[in-house]
Amino acid sequence: MVSFNPRHISMGQRRTRNIKHVIIIAMKKSQLFLASLALPLDYLALVLAGLSAYFLRFESFVTDIRPIMFYLPVGEYLPILLSAAIIWLAIFALAGLYQIGSRLKFYDELRRVFLACSTGLALIIILFFFNQSLFSSRFIVLAFWGLAILYVGLERGLVRRLRSSLYRRGWALDNVMVVGGDVSTQELVKLFNNNPGLGYRVVATMSNFDPNTDVPSNLDEVLLADVNTPSSERVRLWEFCLQHHLGFKYVADIFNAQLHNVVMHTWAGVPVVEIKKTPLDGWGRIIKRLFDLLSATLLLVVLSPFLLILALMILVKYGRPLIVALPRIGEKGRPLVIHKFRSMVVGADKMKQQLYNRNERADGPLFKLTDDPRVTPLGRWLRKWSFDELPQLWDVLRGKMSLVGPRPHEPAEVAKYQLHHHKLLNIKPGITGLAQISGRSSLSFEEEARLDTLYIEDWSLGHDILILIKTVIVVWQGKGAV
Repeated sequence: MVSFNPRHISMGQRRTRNIKHVIIIAMKKSQLFLASLALPLDYLALVLAGLSAYFLRFESFVTDIRPIMFYLPVGEYLPILLSAAIIWLAIFALAGLYQIGSRLKFYDELRRVFLACSTGLALIIILFFFNQSLFSSRFIVLAFWGLAILYVGLERGLVRRLRSSLYRRGWALDNVMVVGGDVSTQELVKLFNNNPGLGYRVVATMSNFDPNTDVPSNLDEVLLADVNTPSSERVRLWEFCLQHHLGFKYVADIFNAQLHNVVMHTWAGVPVVEIKKTPLDGWGRIIKRLFDLLSATLLLVVLSPFLLILALMILVKYGRPLIVALPRIGEKGRPLVIHKFRSMVVGADKMKQQLYNRNERADGPLFKLTDDPRVTPLGRWLRKWSFDELPQLWDVLRGKMSLVGPRPHEPAEVAKYQLHHHKLLNIKPGITGLAQISGRSSLSFEEEARLDTLYIEDWSLGHDILILIKTVIVVWQGKGAV
């Protein structure tokens, strides 16, 4: 078992660990970057296949066999090709070719590419059947199908080699702790140690799980490998991973897994079940980030005159500061600073301790006071319409927050979380969220946590759009604000 006690680490060692932590974060970003390359590279390969098929049609060794019966200028052909490639990407997605973390064998990946390309070919044939004037060259269609399989297969093979090369050099590996003492555990540890190309590095092993044992600070996930582990110990281990924001996998016992976001893997012939923390563990994170960037940029451009007016109102009425930086806890329990228009008197944080006996939210760790004497008259108006939250659009652009997600809480409040509340820290906090559109400040903390947990487990881009639309409606009604 590998363990350490952080109290016995020197300043130099701490500095080294901090540097390693930065390197590990870069590794994880490179891992996500490699995964995100699949879609644009597939699109490029499909376009190249289409262009190759087009120019191949006019080669003499082809025209000698089958004379050209039509002429389609490349300027007219290219828009058709670009549109067809987008449709094929959608088919690729339905075939499961963009699932992050699936770790398909190359044979299985090529089989899915072949089936997806064949499905695309069948779709084109059906379109020809209903509209024969849509496209005239059967040769180009068939050549595009064959070349698409070839080009996409070669492209994905090169990406695999690049990823394996990075893994062998220790980059972008997932650091895993293996728990168990049976033969399956030993085989999995040996498999990971001898095959870094799988993408895993065993940084700790443990025969029996002990929640009081220190674990490496660079740990990404835990694998429970012993199928004979009692269910009570499995639950404790899963709760430990939940509290410390670690991924969790376990060797399947072939019975049932009554949890959301379950994914099955097979390693060395051993079935392993992974419990995903949220659909945002994969492509959802990339889609959500792109949506946040585009939406926040648009909103800042459109609202910039209004933001300037609000800032001038605060400056004229109360002076500086116009915007306050507030400490919060963000994704995976990391410290976070968010920004708001100032809605309280200067020194409001020092007055909070004196007001705790008037807290209206005794049901949980949060503080709420309807008639808070620290809030200025202008601040009360800003809060009613949630205008004080608008500077957080900048936090979204910086990647510290999302437009939609659980609201971030203060460090002292997070310290009072119960175990199941830690799931709220699995994703970036948001400016608005499911809890905010369901009652704003009128909900109890448990109701708020339950709604935010539901959002995390069932995230989709459509949900984000609906929540943003509902947020405008709820804010317009002006209910539940404090």
